[in-house]
Amino acid sequence: MAYRRGGAGRSKYRNEGSAFGTFIITLLLVVAVGVFCYSGWRLFGYYRDYKQGSDEYKDLNEEFAAPVTGNPDTPAAGSSETDTPDVPESSKGEVLKDLAQLEDTSARASVLDSAYRESAVENGETKSLPKLVNPINFKELQEINSEVIGWIRVGAVNISYPVAQAKDNDYYLHRTFKKVDNFAGCIFENCDNSPFFSDQNTIIYGHNMKNGSMFGQLKKFSEQETLDKNPYFWIFTKDFIYQYRIFSSSVVSKIGDPYIIRFSEEDFKKFIDKSIASSEIKCGDVSVTTKDRIVTLSTCTGNDATRRILQGVLVQVYLSA
Repeated sequence: MAYRRGGAGRSKYRNEGSAFGTFIITLLLVVAVGVFCYSGWRLFGYYRDYKQGSDEYKDLNEEFAAPVTGNPDTPAAGSSETDTPDVPESSKGEVLKDLAQLEDTSARASVLDSAYRESAVENGETKSLPKLVNPINFKELQEINSEVIGWIRVGAVNISYPVAQAKDNDYYLHRTFKKVDNFAGCIFENCDNSPFFSDQNTIIYGHNMKNGSMFGQLKKFSEQETLDKNPYFWIFTKDFIYQYRIFSSSVVSKIGDPYIIRFSEEDFKKFIDKSIASSEIKCGDVSVTTKDRIVTLSTCTGNDATRRILQGVLVQVYLSA
């Protein structure tokens, strides 16, 4: 009788153990399904945001930006300008400095045009600021977002986006140009920079998106062949068009000189020399002086402590036609 009771007890324990094991397995399956569903939902959210951001900027390009034709260094469809006119080294910085003080468009145009006319003399004749067909429809673009200050094109890597500027550097981190919440954000100028690109160092930010959008293609400038393909980038504004010659591509600390916008002349010289020396690629014999104006394009690297930057020096200003 005792033996039978013991057998019944063991059977009871086995049944209870089996039921507990089944419960644990079921619980693990439920958790696994939950994790799978959550991961799928997150992936769908990423895909949706990527597509939403890409579709918006594709539409903006198709609707407001004329395609580039002919010479890859020529930004405007229908323009006959294929060469970069000479710009007096002594005039570039001072003209842009004066320009930043003027709000009226016609006044800015007058100052810029007359300054170049007075200083640019060739074969005994004065030269006016050259004109270039503007491929960007700023009138309608401003109706979508009044904070638009320009449009950037980096031909070597097919970057073509509107540039906005807000009162702080957080607003466009995760808002598109149309101000829709999206982690792709918008290409934007540093809030403390002049919207006329007249500071010694103008900083423009963009995300390093995994699908290569926004500033995700800047990493290609770690390869010499990318620069060799096209060493220029352009910034278009409503009134003026700026051409920049790339002189440095590097990875830097997220805190440092590349994120300073105004320098003393001595410090600016040191900054320029350091930027040229630290370039990962050979940019050729590019003249950059303390009289010049620089634009620094900045994006993340995947390392929170560093940023990738591409730097260009202003080599020509055009009147928008």
